[in-house]
Amino acid sequence: MRNCYGVFLGFAMLSVALYGQKKDADTSYFNTEVKRVSAPYMKESAFAKAHTYFLQKEWDSTLVYSMKQLTTNATDKGLEDLCLFFRGYAFKEKGLLNESKTSLLTISEAFPFHNQVKLKLGTILLEEQNYEEALTYFKEIEAYSETDLLGIQKDNIEENIGICYMHLEQFDKAEAYLLKSIALKEARNDTLTLIGTYGNMANIYYVQYKDKQAIPYFEKAYQLSRETRHFPSKSNAAFNMAIVEENRKNMEAALAYRKEYEQWKDSLNDQNKVYAIAQKEKEFAVKEKQKEVSLLEAENKIKEAQKDGLLYSSLFLLALLGTGVYFYREKVKSNNIISAQKEDLDELNATKDKLFSIVSHDLRSSVYALKTSTSELEDHLEAKDLDKVTTLVHSNSAIVNGAYNLLDNLLNWALLQTKQSYFEIASLRLFFIVEQVAHNYKALLQEKNITLENTVSKKDIVFADQESLKIILRNIIDNAIKFSNPDGTIKIYTEHTKEGFCDLIIEDNGIGMSETTRQNLLKETIVTSEKENKDIIGSGLGMQLCRSMITKNNGKFFIESTLGKGTKMIVSLPKIAPDG
Repeated sequence: MRNCYGVFLGFAMLSVALYGQKKDADTSYFNTEVKRVSAPYMKESAFAKAHTYFLQKEWDSTLVYSMKQLTTNATDKGLEDLCLFFRGYAFKEKGLLNESKTSLLTISEAFPFHNQVKLKLGTILLEEQNYEEALTYFKEIEAYSETDLLGIQKDNIEENIGICYMHLEQFDKAEAYLLKSIALKEARNDTLTLIGTYGNMANIYYVQYKDKQAIPYFEKAYQLSRETRHFPSKSNAAFNMAIVEENRKNMEAALAYRKEYEQWKDSLNDQNKVYAIAQKEKEFAVKEKQKEVSLLEAENKIKEAQKDGLLYSSLFLLALLGTGVYFYREKVKSNNIISAQKEDLDELNATKDKLFSIVSHDLRSSVYALKTSTSELEDHLEAKDLDKVTTLVHSNSAIVNGAYNLLDNLLNWALLQTKQSYFEIASLRLFFIVEQVAHNYKALLQEKNITLENTVSKKDIVFADQESLKIILRNIIDNAIKFSNPDGTIKIYTEHTKEGFCDLIIEDNGIGMSETTRQNLLKETIVTSEKENKDIIGSGLGMQLCRSMITKNNGKFFIESTLGKGTKMIVSLPKIAPDG
């Protein structure tokens, strides 16, 4: 029996997940109607705050003030219904489905937004997999216009009805509704939601073993996912194609889709890590500011005490001469300590300022290049110059990839500097690590027609941290591609010239670098010299991150290069496990 269960899960609830993603115009219409219905009750203080926070999508505050309003002695049913609607909506957005359902079911039939209430209840029941009850609510509002539904797209309702029938195994009805939904979405060219709808359509055929009808929809979903930056859609589409190819016994293609699925899953995780680090940095900055305020208050108190001491010393000079000398010596000591701390702080601030300068410059360059390229893309799209559009899309992809690599290096550099990174030294086979990393660069290599040769022996073993070694290889290979000429060659091999160490060498025949640049890249600093090729975006942060991680892996880093003749990056790693 083939594996269709995994494919079915890939898209079964995707329509519900995308349900609330409306156009700005639709959201504006919904907000306008909420303001209109709420206007008579804005004199109520708690309700006015709940209303404001609801429009700002501050769900916790919405729940607090709507409950506060409900606990007052007011008996107006319209006001009570609005508060219950705010609470049901907020609970739904926070993922508390039972609480949301309880609030929504309490709302009276006379409530102006009762169609919206039915829509929310149907969505909740669909997420709870109660398909028969969900179908009842969706069918009640099926005939309503988008105006009656406050801007919700009709195709979403058609799709959710189709999903309900699909799970109830009424496939003919499910197919009819999903085909109507697809037609509406294609007319609006709604790429992101089409991915999910194509997947749902494919599932209807796939569970009935109608592969010839199912697979084209899986392929459509996959092709559309390549045009979006929505990582969950990319991941689901690649995963489903992997399952399809496994069922067709095409294991080579299935493996490629599996690797792509893992890549998008990792990208989503990396994105979440960046957001988490940003939040931690914000909290850290607030704490540091509070420490600075406390320190200034303490310093002011010390200065006041010193003034009092000088006054008393002038009155009792002889008696307090010894005390004055004592305080003078202590002050000298304090000043020496403060001077030393100031030098350290100045050095750290200088490093911080230079780092921010590099990052902001390169990000600004990337964003400006992307802005310019996008403007050209719009012009060529109007002219339907597809060749130029393809070129600009590839250009945009390269710019975004460069900016992403910069942010990824910054994240890893920050973790390394703040000693938050986790290192686990273990025995690793170099050949397979190189193969894994090099696989992710196939597209870039093909774009410049560069040949990459991995001749690392499968017997070569080193002791290092696997994740940091991958980061090192990604940065070096990325640089080798970036600074290689079209039709160039990159060779990766090992040598054993140092006792106890294995030299991993990444050699390219690209533009090379000057001796000054080579020496700067090996210095204990994050700032590099002027780049030889000004058209290539980069801060040098990646190389400094490599150097730091190689050192932490008990290794050594060497660079051999001649301007115009290529570069050798040599990573020397221990072949013996470290003591302890």
